[in-house]
Amino acid sequence: MSRISVRGFAVASATAVTTVGAVVGVASGSTAQPSTNEAEATASDATLLADIPAGQQAQVQTASLTQQAETQAIAADNAAQKSAEEAARKKAAEDAVAKQKAAADAKEKAEKEAKERAEAKKVASRSATRDASSFATQASYSASQIQAMARQMVPAGQFQCFSNIVDHESSWNYRATNASSGAYGLFQALPASKYSTAGADWQTNPATQIKWGLNYMDSRYGSPCEAWTFWQANHWY
Repeated sequence: MSRISVRGFAVASATAVTTVGAVVGVASGSTAQPSTNEAEATASDATLLADIPAGQQAQVQTASLTQQAETQAIAADNAAQKSAEEAARKKAAEDAVAKQKAAADAKEKAEKEAKERAEAKKVASRSATRDASSFATQASYSASQIQAMARQMVPAGQFQCFSNIVDHESSWNYRATNASSGAYGLFQALPASKYSTAGADWQTNPATQIKWGLNYMDSRYGSPCEAWTFWQANHWY
């Protein structure tokens, strides 16, 4: 019966260690149980196995290698799971950043387009065929004459909205005066002196008032039609 030292192989379990101890006892011809010191030495140094019958050597080695393989496989699985979780967290963070950027870009684009549309409306509103100064001064003006002036000063697509506001404010009376507030003219400007920014003849020239009213609607609301929308909701503008 041969003897072999198998240092380097770990015993898979306490049962395996006990079994090996029993085998060693049989191989040495002794029937006595191992002492406590011998058992502790065997447990503390699981890599030294001696006096193992040749028929048992392969079993001990296989058990040790199997245990090592299982331990390594578990460690590999844990590492792979940790790596996958970390990759998932990183991907989620990247997706969140990408979504935030896309939302910010979309908002910026929408605001830019809205600004461009508003500017285009202002330009269209200002591109009247005639200016207030191009009309000859008269001693007085009828409502139809004032409307004819407005049609030549206000862009065609905005005229109806413009007309709706004047209808409600003054019925096209350029001298209309509110006795209680002092609001004056086609647009019932308050104070009336606001018209002076369009011309010094604002009290007697409806064309000057039309110029002021159009500029007011464009600058405050973007266009006469937007001003009319506000007027409908609030009954003032």
